[in-house]
Amino acid sequence: MSRFQVKKVAVLGAGVMGAQIAAHLVNVRVPVVLFDLPAKEGPKNGIVSRAVENLKKLKPAPLGDVADAALIEQANYEDDLAKLGECDLVIEAIAERMDWKLDLYKKIAPHVASHAILASNTSGLSITKLSEALPEALKPRFCGIHFFNPPRYMFLVELINTPTTEPQVLDQLEAFVTSTLGKGVVRAHDTPNFIANRVGIAGMLATLKEVEKFGLTSDVVDDLTGKKLGRASSGTFRTADVVGLDTMAHVIKTLQDNLDEKSDPFYPNFATPPVLAKLLELGNLGQKTKAGFYKKAGRDILRFDLAEEEYVPSGQKADEVYGRMLKKPAGQRLKLLRESEGAQGQFLWAILRDSFHYAAVHLATIAESARDIDFAMRWGFGMKQGPFELWQEAGWKQVATWIQEDIDSGKALSSAPLPKWVFEGPVAEAGGVHTPQGSWSASKNTFVPQRRLPVHERQLFPESVLGANAPDANEAGTTIQDEGDVRLWTLDGEVLIASIHSKMHAISPDVAEALSAAVDLAEKDYKGLVIWSPDEMFSVGADLQAMLPAFVVAGISAVEGAEEEMQKVMLKIRYANVPVVSAVRGLALGGGCELAVYSAKRVAAMESYIGLVEVGVGLVPGAGGLTYIARRAAENAAASTGTDILPFLTEGFTAAAMAKVGTGALDSKKLGYLLDSDVIVPNKDELLYVALQQARAMADAGWRPPLRRAFKVAGRSGAATIKGQLVNMRDGGFISQHDFHIASLIAHVVTGGDVDAGSLVTEDYLMALERKAFCSLIVHPKTQERIMGMLSTGKPVRN
Repeated sequence: MSRFQVKKVAVLGAGVMGAQIAAHLVNVRVPVVLFDLPAKEGPKNGIVSRAVENLKKLKPAPLGDVADAALIEQANYEDDLAKLGECDLVIEAIAERMDWKLDLYKKIAPHVASHAILASNTSGLSITKLSEALPEALKPRFCGIHFFNPPRYMFLVELINTPTTEPQVLDQLEAFVTSTLGKGVVRAHDTPNFIANRVGIAGMLATLKEVEKFGLTSDVVDDLTGKKLGRASSGTFRTADVVGLDTMAHVIKTLQDNLDEKSDPFYPNFATPPVLAKLLELGNLGQKTKAGFYKKAGRDILRFDLAEEEYVPSGQKADEVYGRMLKKPAGQRLKLLRESEGAQGQFLWAILRDSFHYAAVHLATIAESARDIDFAMRWGFGMKQGPFELWQEAGWKQVATWIQEDIDSGKALSSAPLPKWVFEGPVAEAGGVHTPQGSWSASKNTFVPQRRLPVHERQLFPESVLGANAPDANEAGTTIQDEGDVRLWTLDGEVLIASIHSKMHAISPDVAEALSAAVDLAEKDYKGLVIWSPDEMFSVGADLQAMLPAFVVAGISAVEGAEEEMQKVMLKIRYANVPVVSAVRGLALGGGCELAVYSAKRVAAMESYIGLVEVGVGLVPGAGGLTYIARRAAENAAASTGTDILPFLTEGFTAAAMAKVGTGALDSKKLGYLLDSDVIVPNKDELLYVALQQARAMADAGWRPPLRRAFKVAGRSGAATIKGQLVNMRDGGFISQHDFHIASLIAHVVTGGDVDAGSLVTEDYLMALERKAFCSLIVHPKTQERIMGMLSTGKPVRN
């Protein structure tokens, strides 16, 4: 079967979602043309032009590199419809108006290529009704696609078919969305608001109902329903402000307009809550209008009080007893909350019960299986666990009994009983909806396995649900050695994998020693070495806490010795006789960044945050980071027509001196921590697969490490130029005296110390300068203030 290739995409509608979808397509290097109506005044593409310019200002940034905004091709419906014929995928993302969408389909249908997929990005309109406006030839290639906002960062994408959608069309689109766009796909039935918004918004409405019932304030509720509950840290009301209260109201209206008590027994709870109605009336739409459930006044955060119809001081926290309850195992936790006499505990039990109840009642109609609901809530609403996972972990039968007792006694939001499958048959016998054989499909009355397309073979350890007994990456493969907080293992006997499992993957002397042993073992028995860990962290750098006891006992010589050993490990990795590939995901800071840049290659997930941040604790990079900056500047200068190294050094110096962190892989590439030859992987679950492939390919191509060679530095004159600029910053009050001192030491190292411009130096020479600067700072009182402040509060101290 021929492979479906997406060479170019058209996005119709340059509004908030359309423009950001186009931005993400550019992030993953897919050519895109963005359409909108012709402007009534000025250039025809004025509407699109303004939308593209706005992308550069948005936070969080939709573009990995703002310069890439220029890559979005601009078009309008009057002059450019022929361009649709060049596109393999057309995503319609105009306003959520059925009539507008249908009119647009009639206009574009003759121009869509005969092989192209047409998909509507809608948060809840009927995909089947939308398809009715299309010619018969296009209906099999039409479906729904629901990106969550913001599209760059939200992992969830829902795909929705119609009765006439060809199955292979959804398979082709899922493959593209999964691997190229880096998303997690859930296939939803064509019901109002699909899965995530259906369950999530019903849950928010239920929460608002229970808030009224128990008389709690928004700040207390957010404290209860954030991280403590295993949900997004913003909680309920702050999340609503971020999403936008107008957006929330629109999704609620979709439920109100398309459901009734017959189709949804929870329908009476879908009335617009009075507090939301009042805020909408006031035009307070959340973060976008700087006022919603909360408003900032100077440094104070105020909350909206409906009774007073004004903003009042916020900042109340939940009772500590409930925080302790929420740390208990799931079964104990729910029992304690259900039996709690306090309003906060009763509220927590109520919203959890409501979520279990709603998901169970609607499973048959909105999703193929319970797994889809749990994934949708995890990926779309930031929950640590989906409702079915938590229910199953807490004890399926016991929790089901509690829910039904509350329904029977009138405490629940609906009198609808739990479905029979909850208490009888395979689910009851298995003790839950998730099993190794698959997850429960209420519509098919059986457990269904997770869908496996060819693209999924790239995911060696994909996300799974509790109860599925999926392979655990921490125990998979063949363990060769597991000492010093580093597990050495292999999946295929060809490439060795090193997984750091210290807290936050900090690099202690033991970790450094284990990595050194990993290189030795890889050189002896394997084609290559991949450094990868199966969670949202590469490494936060050196373990300062592990270093302090040695400093107290043996003084600065112990620190210098530890730094020298760390530097030797970095050089050992760089000059290894097998390719060392760092598979970077999440944070790679300080020593983690140094570990990555000294590898032969980096394979980085799209959302990788890489940087040398030692300045934040009053230090300089000490494991080769500054040496890397100097060497890269020399290499870039040698490849250019100029002879002056300083211009090539400025960016690296600035990044280290200001502790700049790349806000994603594309930005990290701009800072020089990733190279053009490195690989950026959109889907985090494909990272290990790609890294292993790269290591094998490099070995099979006859890998040889780079030769050790001396390189030119900018010398004392370059250092003087940099320090002159630092003096201006210090005297202007932009940096402190200690910042000036640290930055001057960085300048001294990266320019090669007290040598002439153009002098040749070695990595060993520069690393000795690094160690000297690092050790001079660690005994400095102001640096010690910064270190202790970071260790005690987790926040940088400015002194």
